[in-house]
Amino acid sequence: MRKTFFAILTIVLLNGCKNAGEYKRVTEDPSLYSKTVKKLNDIVLENNFPPMIASRNYAYANIAAYEVIAAGDTSYQSLAGQVHDLTPISRPKAGDKVDFPFAALIAFCKVGNAVTFPEGSMDIYVTELKGKVKDAGMPSDVFESSVSYANLVADSIMNWSKKDNYAQIRSASKFTVTSEEGRWMPTPPMYAQAVEPHWMKIRTLVLDSCSQCKPVRPPKYEPKNVSSTFYKAMMQVKHAVDSLTAEQKHVADFWDDNSFKLNVNGHVMYATKKFSPAGHWMNIVGIIAANQKADFNTTVSAYAQTSIALFDAFISCWDEKYRSNYIRPETAINKYVDPEWQPYIQTPPFPEYTSGHAVISAAAAEVMTHYFGDNVNYTDTSELEFGVASRSFKSVREASKEAGMSRVYGGIHFKHSCEVGHETGVKVGGLVLQRLQMKTFKNGNVAKN
Repeated sequence: MRKTFFAILTIVLLNGCKNAGEYKRVTEDPSLYSKTVKKLNDIVLENNFPPMIASRNYAYANIAAYEVIAAGDTSYQSLAGQVHDLTPISRPKAGDKVDFPFAALIAFCKVGNAVTFPEGSMDIYVTELKGKVKDAGMPSDVFESSVSYANLVADSIMNWSKKDNYAQIRSASKFTVTSEEGRWMPTPPMYAQAVEPHWMKIRTLVLDSCSQCKPVRPPKYEPKNVSSTFYKAMMQVKHAVDSLTAEQKHVADFWDDNSFKLNVNGHVMYATKKFSPAGHWMNIVGIIAANQKADFNTTVSAYAQTSIALFDAFISCWDEKYRSNYIRPETAINKYVDPEWQPYIQTPPFPEYTSGHAVISAAAAEVMTHYFGDNVNYTDTSELEFGVASRSFKSVREASKEAGMSRVYGGIHFKHSCEVGHETGVKVGGLVLQRLQMKTFKNGNVAKN
């Protein structure tokens, strides 16, 4: 009888130790964080968030997760005092048993829920996540302390986010379209009004102002002067689209990232959706972090800093778009060259200069290069779910240049807009790296900025 008792006790103790280790293996799995970001990405896609608003969703959710890991790992520095207006967030109380990776996941989800719609979009996922760690053996006191701290951080980030002027510009005036030559006009097939003309009024996270990285002026609008820079750029786009190779079509499709494309087939109209450009780059962070075997905290940090760069890059780009209010190639070509001409991909509803994809891709690439190195081969599988074949790159900088050039192949941007946009994005990304002191992961080694 005594032997049986001790045998049972031994099994209980061993199982307890196994469970304690098991829940940590679950919560410290960096792929779980990438899966959680992807969940938010899917919600953003389903509910048709415009690209710049999507960048806001990712930034605040990732910052919440980052602030949790910074509270649990002294080698990471809080963003309080580094990004605009973020004040220090309380650390856990002495004696609180917080599982910081789990708390980071919950904080991400709570903020993700708050900045998206419909309300509670991530609730089922959060319930499953909580059940998963409980099933893995997380003690109740650790579970409660972790959720409590996650809520504290998430609430702080949400209160801070509400002061970025987003709510105020929801009721701002619509953009006024004028008949002035060379100015942006709504394009077919939607002829939609200009998207987010007041986005430059959103509070930046790192940039001193929306115009800190103001680009050079676009070429003078001279569509009838065959020797002008504008005319040559216009014809360059037309010729590119008229003679696309299969490879160039793949590039255009791969980086299309149209969050809402209206398809017209006779009298039938229907919409298709893809990740926004910001969502595409969130996917790339996850792919490369996994390839480089980055740990949980490094993965969170990479997502957070990249999303900050994307957020500020969109603000910088939108400042220029509505300053120059530049005409799209489609409008100019239809008016002066060929009224039946169409771009290969659908022209989005906002001014042309500069290319948003070029700006935000270059900014993201600068941050990711700092984390993972300049010559990191990877295959981007992000578009498989939309029926577009994967593409392989030697580096994220190479990918960012291709993303910019894809807009010329697509027929929606002039080449100089993509080139200048890329230069602007590099500046934005550089400033984010220069001003934020965060622990980084470079060439397989952890290092300080």
